Amino acid sequence: MNAAKVFLIEDDMMVATIICKLIQTKQPGFEVRHFGSGEECLHELHTMPDIVIIDYNLPGIDGLTLLKQVKSVCPQALIMVCSGQEEVKVAVQCFEAGANHYIMKDDKMMPNIENGMRNLSMHVTLKREVAFLQDQIIDRNKYSNIIGNSQAILRVLKLIQKVEKNTMMVLVTGQSGTGKELVAKALHYNSPRARKPFVVVNMGAIPSELVESELFGHEKGAFTDARERRIGKFEQAEGGTIFLDEIGEMDLGIQAKLLRVLQEKEITRIGGNKTIKLDFRLVAATNRNLALEVKEGRFREDLFYRIQGFLIHLPPLNQRGDDILLLAKSFLKEFCDQNRMPQLSISREACRFMLDYAWPGNIRELKAVIERAALMAEQNTITIEDLTFVTA
Repeated sequence: MNAAKVFLIEDDMMVATIICKLIQTKQPGFEVRHFGSGEECLHELHTMPDIVIIDYNLPGIDGLTLLKQVKSVCPQALIMVCSGQEEVKVAVQCFEAGANHYIMKDDKMMPNIENGMRNLSMHVTLKREVAFLQDQIIDRNKYSNIIGNSQAILRVLKLIQKVEKNTMMVLVTGQSGTGKELVAKALHYNSPRARKPFVVVNMGAIPSELVESELFGHEKGAFTDARERRIGKFEQAEGGTIFLDEIGEMDLGIQAKLLRVLQEKEITRIGGNKTIKLDFRLVAATNRNLALEVKEGRFREDLFYRIQGFLIHLPPLNQRGDDILLLAKSFLKEFCDQNRMPQLSISREACRFMLDYAWPGNIRELKAVIERAALMAEQNTITIEDLTFVTA
């Protein structure tokens, strides 16, 4: 963890020096910054201090006013007020404004500051530990479309959780059939863009001569078959997320145009002159090694670094342990429900077979195997013979 930040606002340099030395000696894990006035402190509040020590009798902005402004900007900050005022109402005002400690400037001032800092230090440590633990908690209800409890998949969910709320571009990598689109959907539907469009483009399924029109659109008459205006996928994704699956299939010419769109956040339809500003988040996916593609000249290096704002790698199914059985049972229930069939179970031998099998086609293969096995099952249980038949 980063060092805890302490802001000390004290106009008396001698007092400030003594307090700083005391904190550095007794709380060596703290980073102390001294300010001679409230105005100086306010300019630096954006750095979010953990503890703020305020002299009540400051020139310019007085201590009570500064206390209120600190709490409005940094509500999480713990505040200690040092004052020569003996009136009880002054202390009451400070506590009502959000102070955690009120220290009198008398002969017990330094021991009281030391005790107060020890107390606040415990609070800072506890708050940071709670924040750390909250960051580790995964709300499985948010990611119900991603089935699995293996360590490999939990690491993926933690990465999704870290980046889902911002606009950073995300590159999802992994073998074919590992569920890259599910990650893209989890990112979108747990983001502030959830009510806006989620647009999927499979770059490997679009003929090269149609890619530019598909992505950026065209105007009527732009080419022979352009009988009407077409809105491209990027425009369709306005305000939302565009998911470019198998981005490694793009040719270099389209890559150059995509790079400009990502840099400028604007497109021009084919045959048009109007520049259209757009707001979108890009999530890209590939089963290729893009670093190798760059080295061999098949993928632009600048585009590679542009789309790899945040990398999420999906493990192959054979590295996910018991997730195989969780997925198999989920697919089986879904298939039986959709086809109005009695619910089936999977025999122990069949389960062991699935756990030992390499699954070169990953989740996509598992789904197909389970669906075919459900049709082949003679009883209410899928046996190893059913699986052997469909995987042969």
